[in-house]
Amino acid sequence: MATVTFDGVSRTYPGADHPSVSNLDLDIGDGEFLVLVGPSGCGKSTTLRMLAGLEEVNDGQILIGERDVTDMPPKDRDIAMVFQNYALYPHMTVAENMSFALKMAGTSKAEREQRVNEAAKILDLQDYLDRKPKALSGGQRQRVAMGRAIVRQPQVFLMDEPLSNLDAKLRVQTRTQIASLQRRLGVTTVYVTHDQTEALTMGDRIAVLKDGFLQQLGTPRELYELPANVFVAGFIGSPSMNILPGRPVTSGGVSFGSLGIPLTAPIEGPQVTIGVRPEDLRLVSETDEGLAVVVDLIEELGADGYLFGHSKDDDALEIVVRVDGRDHPEPGDVVTVAADPRRVHLFHHESGERLS
Repeated sequence: MATVTFDGVSRTYPGADHPSVSNLDLDIGDGEFLVLVGPSGCGKSTTLRMLAGLEEVNDGQILIGERDVTDMPPKDRDIAMVFQNYALYPHMTVAENMSFALKMAGTSKAEREQRVNEAAKILDLQDYLDRKPKALSGGQRQRVAMGRAIVRQPQVFLMDEPLSNLDAKLRVQTRTQIASLQRRLGVTTVYVTHDQTEALTMGDRIAVLKDGFLQQLGTPRELYELPANVFVAGFIGSPSMNILPGRPVTSGGVSFGSLGIPLTAPIEGPQVTIGVRPEDLRLVSETDEGLAVVVDLIEELGADGYLFGHSKDDDALEIVVRVDGRDHPEPGDVVTVAADPRRVHLFHHESGERLS
């Protein structure tokens, strides 16, 4: 097992105006499951590929344990990578796919068989060892790709969106299997995804990237409860946090419609950006203070539901509220929404950074 360190790492592709990854500092603990998350083009896959040795590092250093692997070829880094498209050899059986890297490394046949059988037992693949990949389902192929990584007993697992080709139900099942498997094996793992639900449910810590820059690093709870800026606030959580820019600051606090949210510390500037999650909003009587919202759509999810609407006074201000899935307003209704003052997030109006 090993730690992983990115020390001021940057990568700029030839002909590009801006770096894909810029001055990345990241320390990954021994045995930690770290998730790199962000929108398409944020630099997360480039970061993973630099760690794997598949992309050149223009500046900075990458260390695995105490070894500087910045300029080391991939085969010498002691890592195993699980790709989005599985990358299985179609002419080989499951057992041959899983043992191929060991065979190339000169491992004895007896040890190869032992490691393959151990991995197959962990992944419930014993009955499929003689099959070819074309005879397997997508979930089974993904487990074979995992098995191929496990048998190598690497210091670091690298996973590049390994669940993106699976259907929704199988994704939930497989992400649970991967997370529990990683904790059982205790191998340092770096996992790339654009799906923030995967990030929240799988990672010990999450690194959020945007435009090549690290926005925040922390536990899932830290990112959810204390987002560092408006981008992280809007990206982490589903549905997204409601963002209300340009709220005026008065002596009574910050205005949320007719409701004044008291401030516990002075705020510089006449305006702030408010963030409040759908579950921290509630429907109140039309005579109470709050924000008037026109209901556009109700999304029923059984016991829970989500109200999608817009401010009565500002069509561009969209609002999402968690409501009772059985007893809720209907599209076209006008409702009054109030925020829990203890759960309101304040951000600088211009920079978007969190205000304490």
